[in-house]
This record gives sequence, C-alpha cells and structure tokens, in this order.
Amino acid sequence: MNNTYNLQVAGVTRELPIIQVSDNLCIASFVILGDTEMVCAAATQLVKKLPQVDILITAEAKGIPLVFEISRLLNMKRYIVARKSVKPYMDSPIIDEVVSITTQKKQILCLDEKDANALKGKRVAIIDDVISTGESIQAVERLVEAAGGIVAAKAAILAEGDAADRKDIIFLEKLPLFPIK
Repeated sequence: MNNTYNLQVAGVTRELPIIQVSDNLCIASFVILGDTEMVCAAATQLVKKLPQVDILITAEAKGIPLVFEISRLLNMKRYIVARKSVKPYMDSPIIDEVVSITTQKKQILCLDEKDANALKGKRVAIIDDVISTGESIQAVERLVEAAGGIVAAKAAILAEGDAADRKDIIFLEKLPLFPIK
C-alpha cells in the first residue's frame, strides 16, 4: 500500500499520509487546521451547495476554521461550536456522547444554554471537515434537536468510506478507507 493518498478538493491538491487507526483500518489523514488555502477553497464550494440556513454549528475543533469561513461568506454574525467538555461558564448545558473513528473513545459534546437558545427554531447547517461513520454529526444533530433547532443541512469537505453513499449529506469529494487484510 502507498504511504500517501493524493487528494484534490476545490482546485487544491494535498498529499495525505495514510495512518493506521485500528488493527484492521488505515485512513488518509486530512487535517484542515492551519490550512488556510484548503479551508477557503472548500468553504467557497460548500456555500454554493448549502440550502438557506439561519445559523451554523460544528463540533470542536477541526471544523472551526471551516465553519468560520462559511459563516463569513454567508455574512452571518455568529456560529456555534459544540464543545468537547463542560466549561465552568456554561449554564444548563445540553450534553451528548459520541465515539468517532479518529478518537476511538467516548467523548462528550455539549452546548451552553446561550448557544442552545440561539439554535431554537432556527434552520441549522451542521458543518464538519470529514464525515465517516457519521457518529459525530449525529451527536451534533441530537444537540441541535434537543435545543429546538431544525437541521436543514449536514455538510463536510469529505465523505469517507461508505458515507459517500449517503443521500442526507452534502460533501465535495469522496475519501477512501484503507482496510488492512
């Protein structure tokens, strides 16, 4: 197997390292943190595919630069970040649990009451860098619904593995998984 995967998204090319994440699986490691060129190019293309929404949300942390750029392009005044831990400033947080392909352990995602109130009755787009198993995006979806928001879109730069066959997500490119035999 090659040690890298050549990815092209929105006119930007990246050579991704292939990393083993379990005994039987490797993934092409796609990290947008610090990659201004990729974030801006992908956000421009995702905005064209999104339906009308009132507010955006992402899970901490890799989706933050992407959700920022999308919100800027849409002239939104704010976006919401589902945090990975309850912070001392949070009043009446809404909490959900998730196990994603990259963390492989139970994590929580939570919303402060103020953020939850900002979602209530609003059309919400959930933004992420990669959708793979869908566990993280489902946890964010449950948070949005618990806050009284309406999920209008689930969008990511990449759909990994079987996620590319889903009809309920918006994405720019497919990213293969690399099973170990």
